[in-house]
Amino acid sequence: MKCPHCTVEINPQFSEQYLGPDPDGHWAVESMICPNPKCKKKIIELICGSGVTNPRGIVVRVNPTKMRFTVNPLTSSRPPVPNEVDDLFSKDYKEACLILKFSPKASAALSRRCLQNILREKGGVKKGDLADEIEQVINSNTLPSHLNESIDAIRVIGNFAAHPIKSKSSGEIVDVEPGEAEWILDVIESLFDFYFVQPAITKAKKDALNKKLSDLGKPLMK
Repeated sequence: MKCPHCTVEINPQFSEQYLGPDPDGHWAVESMICPNPKCKKKIIELICGSGVTNPRGIVVRVNPTKMRFTVNPLTSSRPPVPNEVDDLFSKDYKEACLILKFSPKASAALSRRCLQNILREKGGVKKGDLADEIEQVINSNTLPSHLNESIDAIRVIGNFAAHPIKSKSSGEIVDVEPGEAEWILDVIESLFDFYFVQPAITKAKKDALNKKLSDLGKPLMK
């Protein structure tokens, strides 16, 4: 596994503290210290499942068949934000990821605000409600077809016609359709790649080539 703190590959060696049973199953806390000398942070996981007993019928460990939840650090299963992405966009995205499992409605509200900021700052759309801004960026033909389809699906899944508050006030916490919060995060990740990561890669390659051309005394790429 990778340490959730430092992301270095480590050999999991958790110690378990049994908490006891309830109607949902048997509960325990697993913890360990990251062996990476540059990290050494504690990893704590809450688990629930079936109890494994010894010959005397005493529960000696818990098989996490129902739940395994990382308590420390509190992280999400979503990919990290690329370094190229500005804080204006990354902060809302990170918070939306962290609260997704607790409140899809709140997560979607943050994601819609993040999406709207991306469309305004990077997509060049005129300020309006989110539905109108999605239509603007699609009509601009500046996005690849697969991204156009993905971003348009936000309107379909979110059913803005039935829930106009979603399109008029992107930061409002309103009910979400199944899978809507996850889909918006998927689209934001794709837009991060399109607007930030790929241009940075292209610029780095161009700069490297121009350096070679300069060393050879040849005209630079524009």
